[in-house]
Amino acid sequence: MPQLFPKSANSLMHAALGVGAALAGGALLLVLNFNRLPWANNQGLAREQPVPFSHLHHVGGIGLDCRYCHTSVEVGAVAGVPPTKTCMNCHSQIWATSPTLEPVRESFRTDKSIEWARVYDLPDFVYFDHSAHVNKGVGCSSCHGRIDQMPLTYQVPSLQMEWCLECHRAPEKFVRPKAEVFNAAYRPPADQLALGRRLVQEYGIHTRTTCSTCHR
Repeated sequence: MPQLFPKSANSLMHAALGVGAALAGGALLLVLNFNRLPWANNQGLAREQPVPFSHLHHVGGIGLDCRYCHTSVEVGAVAGVPPTKTCMNCHSQIWATSPTLEPVRESFRTDKSIEWARVYDLPDFVYFDHSAHVNKGVGCSSCHGRIDQMPLTYQVPSLQMEWCLECHRAPEKFVRPKAEVFNAAYRPPADQLALGRRLVQEYGIHTRTTCSTCHR
């Protein structure tokens, strides 16, 4: 009986099987790691807001302290969004007729809150307390990045559990002096580990990796 396929068919079949296996493996990896992709978890995405608020201008330029607007960050779980009155403290005098700020003036006139779009939106099953972190030497920029350089605010970290655990397992790598918590431009020193170990003891920081720490 004559041979139906040439000898090269074996090589073609092996190549096809290899390509198929590689594609299947790649598809599996993509599915397993889809929520780690920046465009899937909103990293780097500047959300459209009713007013294009610039931290670059207010923090980096004018030098406003985080706590001027986020008044509850040291005492509560939520950092807090400033009431319109806080904006009007300045903008009743500065840019008082700017069309861009009309939503702010309307909010002040009608006593109706501006509906800001959330940038950092944790799942409902995750508990996070701002005060517990900033009072233990975790800086704003550790989670929010160089907020003082952002014309529009966007999410910096992935917010994956593995990202949180990186700090919870080894806080000495990230903790800073409490006086530098609200300094967005703070840079860790060369001896960060030595400093971190000292601050961990001084601030009474404990590694918290049990599920109930965040999932309550």
